[in-house]
Amino acid sequence: MDSSAIALGAPRNSSSDDEEMEEEEGEVIESAPPLQIGEERVLGALRIKKKMLKLGTGYETPEHGAEATVHYVGTLLDGKIFYSTRDKSEPVTLTLKVDEVRAPRGLGHCIMTMKKGEIALFTLPADQGYGAEGCDNVPPDSVILFEIELFSWIDVVDVRRDGGIIKKIIEKGDKNGKPSDLDEVLVRYQIELLDGTVVTKSPDEGIEFCVNEGHICPALPLAIVTMRPGEKVKLIVQPQYGFGEEGRSSSGNINVVPPNSVLNIDLVLVSYKPVIDVVGDSKVVKKIMRDGEGTSVADDGATVTVSYVAKLQDGTIFERKGVGEEEPLVFVTDEEQVITGLDKAAATMKKGEKAVLTISPEYGFGNVEVQRDLAKVPQCSTLIYEVEMLDFVKEKTPREMNNEEKIEAANRKKEEGNLLYKNQKYQRAAKKYSKAAECIENGKFEGDEEKQVKALRVSCFLNGAACSLKLKNFLETTILCSEVLDIEFQNVKALYRRAQSYIEVGDLISAEMDIKKALEADPENR
Repeated sequence: MDSSAIALGAPRNSSSDDEEMEEEEGEVIESAPPLQIGEERVLGALRIKKKMLKLGTGYETPEHGAEATVHYVGTLLDGKIFYSTRDKSEPVTLTLKVDEVRAPRGLGHCIMTMKKGEIALFTLPADQGYGAEGCDNVPPDSVILFEIELFSWIDVVDVRRDGGIIKKIIEKGDKNGKPSDLDEVLVRYQIELLDGTVVTKSPDEGIEFCVNEGHICPALPLAIVTMRPGEKVKLIVQPQYGFGEEGRSSSGNINVVPPNSVLNIDLVLVSYKPVIDVVGDSKVVKKIMRDGEGTSVADDGATVTVSYVAKLQDGTIFERKGVGEEEPLVFVTDEEQVITGLDKAAATMKKGEKAVLTISPEYGFGNVEVQRDLAKVPQCSTLIYEVEMLDFVKEKTPREMNNEEKIEAANRKKEEGNLLYKNQKYQRAAKKYSKAAECIENGKFEGDEEKQVKALRVSCFLNGAACSLKLKNFLETTILCSEVLDIEFQNVKALYRRAQSYIEVGDLISAEMDIKKALEADPENR
C-alpha cells in the first residue's frame, strides 16, 4: 500500500464533474450538530461511523480534489494494525479525487468531514474498505477502522475542467470577490519549467495589467479570475495554456521555452481595481481607485458634489473642480448639466468613491472643438476624468412623500418631459413621464386629489406612448395605451396610438378594432 500520495475514491458510478460532486451519493453533508469528544455518529448513506477523539479548529473541511496531509492508522475489529503512517517520521499526503475507485474507497469521505487539527476514529463497512477482495493483512469482507489526524490541506482546482490548468491554493485570499475580465490586477509571479529553470518573473512589487488584455501566457488571466485578493497559488500548466507546441525563443526578460513545455507558476493576486463598463458599450469605462461608503449609489436625479481633474489622453489638463482652491462641481444627474459620460458615471458612484473615467468622444464633447477653463479640447477627443464623489443627495422616493408632494413631483416631471419632447429628446422624455407616473402610482387619493391623479396618469401614459412611437418601441406603446384605456376606456388618443403600434407590427385586425372604437367614441374625429 503506497502512502506517499494516494488517490482516494468515490463509488464506481461517481462523476468527475465538479458540479455533480455536490449530488454524489457518497458525499457526507453534516447538517446535525457538531460531534463532541467521545460522541459517535453514522455519516449518511455510506454507513461510515465517526467517533470524535479531538476537536479541530475553524469551520472549513477539505473538498474533492484537495491534497490532505494526515496521519492514519488502520486496524481490524480485533485490534490488529494492518497499516500505519505513524511508523514514518512525516505524515503523508492523500489526494482526494472523486474519479478514482481504489480501496479503501471510504477513506477520502472520512477526511472530507474533518476540520484542521481534528483526530477521529472511523468505522468503515466492507464495501467502503477493501470489499470482497480484501488486501494484504485485510481479509475479504472485513469491517475496518481508521484513526485519522488531519494536519492541513491544499485545495486543488481544475481551472478549465480539462486538466490544462491545475491550481493549488497555498494561501487563501480575503472574501472581497474576484476580478472580472475588465478589471486591472496587480500580481506577482514566477514561471518555471519542470526542471526548475526560471522562464520569467515579475518585479518584486508586482505588475499591473487588465485581465482581458492578457499577459505572458493564456494561463495567467484564466487563473486570476478564479482568485481573491491575497490568494497565493501554484499552477501546473499544460502546453496549450502555456507557450504551446512551438514554445518561444528568448527575448527581453523571458528565457527560452522548449516546445510542448509544462510550466509551474507561483502566482499571487496582490489586489485589483474593479473596472465598470458604465453604459454597456465600453465607451464610458470607470476604474475604481478607492471604494466608497456602503452600497448606496447616487442614481439618476441626485444632486451630486464632485471634485475632478479632466485630461486629454496626452495628459493635458483642461479642467479642474474641487482641487486646490477650486470649488467642487455640484450638478443634478440625468439633467444634461455635464457631459454624458461624467453624468452617467457619477450616477453609479458611492460617497467617498474615487475613480478614473475613460470617456469616448460620443459621451464627451463629440466632433466639435471646445474651449474649457484650462485648455482647448480638440474634436473627437477621448477624455480622462479623475473623479471623487464628495457627496450626493438623492431625490425623495414616492414612499417618502405625502400626497401633495407626490402630485407636485408628478406635475414637475411631466412638464420636464414635455420640454424634452419638444426638443426631440424622446428617450429622456419617456423616462420623465415614467417617473412622473411612478410618483402617483400608490397612495390613497380622494376628492379633488383623486381627479388630479387620474388626469395626470392619463397624460403621462399618453405622452409616454407618443415617445415610444417616435422611438419605434411599439410594444411599449401598446402597453402604455392599454394603461390609459383601463382608466378611460374610450380615450380616442390612446385608441389611435395603440392602433398605430398594431399597424407597425402587422396586427391589422387589432388595429381595425381600435380604429372602429375610436370612431364610435368620436365620429367627428376623422
